[in-house]
Amino acid sequence: MPSTATGERWELIATCTRGLEEVVRDELVALGHDEATCGRGMVTFRGGLGEMYRANVGLRAAMRVLRHLARGPAAGPEELYELASSVPWEAVFARSSTFAVTAAGRGRGFRSEAFAALTVKDAIADRLRSRWGERPDVDRRRPDLPVHLHLVGERADLALDSSGEPLSHRGYRPRGGPAPLAETLAAGILLLAGYDGSQPLLDPMAGTGTIAIEAALIAARRAPGLRRGFACERWPDHQPALLEAERVRARAGERAPRCPIVAADRDPRAVAAIRRNAATAGVAGFVEAIQRDALELEAVPSGVIVCNPPYGVRLGDVAELTGFYRRFGDALKHRGAGATAWLLVGNPELAKAIGLRPSRRIVLFNGPIECRLLRFDLYPGSTKESRAEGGGEESSDPPRTV
Repeated sequence: MPSTATGERWELIATCTRGLEEVVRDELVALGHDEATCGRGMVTFRGGLGEMYRANVGLRAAMRVLRHLARGPAAGPEELYELASSVPWEAVFARSSTFAVTAAGRGRGFRSEAFAALTVKDAIADRLRSRWGERPDVDRRRPDLPVHLHLVGERADLALDSSGEPLSHRGYRPRGGPAPLAETLAAGILLLAGYDGSQPLLDPMAGTGTIAIEAALIAARRAPGLRRGFACERWPDHQPALLEAERVRARAGERAPRCPIVAADRDPRAVAAIRRNAATAGVAGFVEAIQRDALELEAVPSGVIVCNPPYGVRLGDVAELTGFYRRFGDALKHRGAGATAWLLVGNPELAKAIGLRPSRRIVLFNGPIECRLLRFDLYPGSTKESRAEGGGEESSDPPRTV
């Protein structure tokens, strides 16, 4: 595998939730990549080890950073095997390296993703056995070299996953729990909202505190990947000093947040979880966790309200939630004057129940659920003319400035 010492630059890919492509591109530009190009659920850019480390440490809204290896026809198992066999894996692997293959996407010639992944695994093992006289070991739990296969129709892409665990796994929150919001999606929503820490922020339905904690990381200018490791640290050409230099560079820009960040929830267990998670993330001093019902909204003058209310898909029932959404819309209208509210809503009927007209509607995906990120500009006075869902431009591509 070539290293940055040779000056060679690779094609790198930052994958992301659909709808956050422009956000990730803007992040990459801020990290020094002027030639970053958006695709569907991904942004491509170029760089060597240093740039790859920097992206893993600093990107907030990306899920993984991949190093591209090959692309080509894959109408069936034979073509995919040939494509995978053409990659010089002996230049990528050390003899002691373990690997695993994961597959995503849909290939017309494959009955399942697992079968396609098995085809690539066999091609890698056969090529290395022919060169080394022995097959490499597979480790599905924590491979040294996670190989990523992406299928689209009759074509395939092969890449090395430099991140390992998804970048959403910041390490401050236990996995699972009721309807969790991925850290990367929470950060993407905040960036879409234009949040930079220069205004007060309130999440009135904070749950485990993900939005507030991501807001604190943004406000503190703290890179989200500082407290975790990456799969590329187990690559044969890993340069620890270069990775540490990127971490030092990231820490140099930190500061104390200047405005309050409040995470509220009516459930005392959620409030306790917020405090635990904020402490683990190192931002306990920046996030105020309070017990309060969302309908008892307190004004956030010149601030921003961001929340992920229940959708009626995994939590709650749509019929029961309709009344709650209507009352929450009233709370925004009567108590939120002077603020801007951003709500991630996964059900169109519940969006209508809010009773306020959004000034922006942005399509995002929370896992498989197609959602709308709705912006409401709250102002004093009567809003009777606004009690209808509609208005605002709907787009599958989020605005670069909002």
